[in-house]
Amino acid sequence: MPEVEVVALLASPAHRYDGRPGDVVPEQAADRRDELVVRAGYGIVGDRYAGKPAHRDAAVTVLAVESLEALAAGLGVPPFDPLLARRNVVLRGADVEALRGRTFTLGGVTLLGGRAANPCRWMDVVLAPGAHRGMRGRGGVRCRPLSDGVLRLGPAELVVDPAG
Repeated sequence: MPEVEVVALLASPAHRYDGRPGDVVPEQAADRRDELVVRAGYGIVGDRYAGKPAHRDAAVTVLAVESLEALAAGLGVPPFDPLLARRNVVLRGADVEALRGRTFTLGGVTLLGGRAANPCRWMDVVLAPGAHRGMRGRGGVRCRPLSDGVLRLGPAELVVDPAG
């Protein structure tokens, strides 16, 4: 079974990038987690999108840290804090973009990969100028949780259902 590393986890009870990009950048340290409790059909316990019908298919966002590393290198800036991209789960060693439309299990939690997690203009403010455009096509995937479980920082098995 392929092993990946969960390098960052985030659950936010409030929207942190509110208002126009360039307004005051909010404090985000409280949103960092060592583990996330995921509930099927609900989302991440304690996250602002949990239980919201409009976010049922997008309750968990997953991003590859390699995308951010490539973006920083391409922009000629130091590596970014991966949680500034505001994705719930940041992985190392996974082709996250290939998870769209696929059922997969990460660390015992089964998810259905959905649509792309497109970046917003705040990325130009919190990461670096040009990051909004640079993240297009590699901003991660929005997922529907299909099982209950706990995601933790560190090594995790990633199993993609071969049937889809």
